[in-house]
Amino acid sequence: MPEKTIYISIAGQCLQLLEDGEVVCEFPVSTAANGPGEEKGSNCTPRGRHVVRAKIGKGCPPDTVFIGRRPTGEIYSPSLRTAFPGRDWILTRILWLSGLEPGRNRLGNVDTMRRYIYIHGSPDDVAMGVPGSHGCVRMRNSDIIELFDQVEAGTKVLIEE
Repeated sequence: MPEKTIYISIAGQCLQLLEDGEVVCEFPVSTAANGPGEEKGSNCTPRGRHVVRAKIGKGCPPDTVFIGRRPTGEIYSPSLRTAFPGRDWILTRILWLSGLEPGRNRLGNVDTMRRYIYIHGSPDDVAMGVPGSHGCVRMRNSDIIELFDQVEAGTKVLIEE
């Protein structure tokens, strides 16, 4: 069975899925507007070695809205955005990340999982290739579905500046 790894470049604003070290697909992403960082409450994207802790949203329609990792029953639309202008839209699928480096991105005040850092879908009009998230890694909905379907919980994730 081939070993899959997700590599995320903060500087390049891209995500690559590697299989046995070879790039099998690449997607533009949007990481944190505040840049890289690990501190709780920083709204930064954490660096280092992580793992996909959980896959959430299998079988949900594209544009399914999630709050607290649960589908709300809503399907994202511009009118829904107008009704809830302050929402951080987490759509379609979620790959919940957990840090693997104690003191850097695991445990204490730097715990990626307790910060609820995900790779997730976002509205189609959200810019990719530029920082803009609150710490998560945003993807286009079609891209997160493609990635989600190719990885399992336990897949290694490396996030670098």
